Formats: sequence, C-alpha cells, structure tokens
Amino acid sequence: MEITSIAGFATITKQPDSSAALYLQTLGLPLEQQDDYYFMDRFPGAHHFGVWPLTMAARSCFGQDEWPQNVPEPNATIEFELADAAAVAAAVEEMKAKGQDFIHEARTEPWGQTVARFISPEGVLIGLSYAPWLHEEKE
Repeated sequence: MEITSIAGFATITKQPDSSAALYLQTLGLPLEQQDDYYFMDRFPGAHHFGVWPLTMAARSCFGQDEWPQNVPEPNATIEFELADAAAVAAAVEEMKAKGQDFIHEARTEPWGQTVARFISPEGVLIGLSYAPWLHEEKE
C-alpha cells in the first residue's frame, strides 16, 4: 500500500451548529455549507476539511441516522488517499490479512469516492479513499 496524501479530515459532532461556529466565526475559515455539512475543499496543506454531523457519518457508514452503540463513537475522521479504486480494495485485503476489522469495505459513495472505513484504537474514523477529483490535475 502506498498512501499518496491525506484525502480529508473532518470533525464529527453531535452539535454541528456550535462546531461550525468555531471554525467559521472563531477561526474565520471560509467554509461552504451543504445541508448541515460545512466544508472547504483544496484546504492549504490538505485536500479537504469539514464538520461532519454524527448522523451523516452514521448514514454513510451504516445506512442509518444513529451510530450503533456497539461501535465506538468517533469524534474525528481522517481519510488516506490511494492511487485508484483498485488500490483501496487491495489495501482492505492487505489490512484484513493483518487482523484489521472494517466498518465497511471498499465501496463507491454516491458522490463518486471509493472508500473503506474502520475505527482506530483512539476512536478516529479512518477512511482509505480514492476521490477521482483529487487526481484530475495529475492526468
């Protein structure tokens, strides 16, 4: 596996309005809003930063609004970008062979990103990702 960059980082919050206020008003970040999700693409030094409501993270990972009680509730997410969608699937197999459990294996989200997710020992939601739009400049 060869990680090429951090694809994205977002806090996960039960209080999206308060969290967004910190980043928008206190820190002055120029975040865009889409529904309850605040974000900034092409963040200097990273490709993406966001404030992701826990309900949206639960929908993306489990297809439901509630985070399952039997899975540690994350307070952040970080995604590691890989070369292509096949590399995400291969990384999942590589990590499973080493004993890693996944919330979900490689799948393509409605917005076109291929991602597999698991929870780190410290409770961070980790994604192995291929976001095609991050590779357009290279092509």
